[in-house]
Amino acid sequence: MGDYNRVFLVGPMGAGKTTIGKILARALKLGFADTDSEIEERTGADIPWIFDVEGEEGFRDREEQVIEEMTRLDHTVLATGGGVVMREANRRALADRGFVIYLHATLEEQLRRTRGDRNRPLLNRGNPEQVLRDLFALRDPLYREIADHIIDTDSSSPKVIAQRLLAQLP
Repeated sequence: MGDYNRVFLVGPMGAGKTTIGKILARALKLGFADTDSEIEERTGADIPWIFDVEGEEGFRDREEQVIEEMTRLDHTVLATGGGVVMREANRRALADRGFVIYLHATLEEQLRRTRGDRNRPLLNRGNPEQVLRDLFALRDPLYREIADHIIDTDSSSPKVIAQRLLAQLP
């Protein structure tokens, strides 16, 4: 894999952005950061709490600030939240400042990987399958719009996906 200074991972919940990101960062000898973890650290609260208190809009405001700052970090693999692409400013920052990899996961795989995960506030209301289906319909074109590379994450371990990425990228 070539000389990548900033690698940004986008994709839906359960695509493996954090896990794959850590493996990639190690292999590329880069730092690793996660926007959701950074938001929780700065807020001193977990994401479901932020959603409860500030609503999705409040969370997205915090996320936009974090993206603005963290997309400027050199020598970093950055894992982002699934909804990061909903704001134009985030899409622009990601697309303009680094190499964007879209970790694609099918609806079935997302359901399997997020089942029972209480740290996913958007899935805690209504039918998780329908929520994921609606989010995918909305977000998939936006992930594709900014992606420099797309890789399917179904039916492979995070380690295998990271190895495939390392082999596929110029």
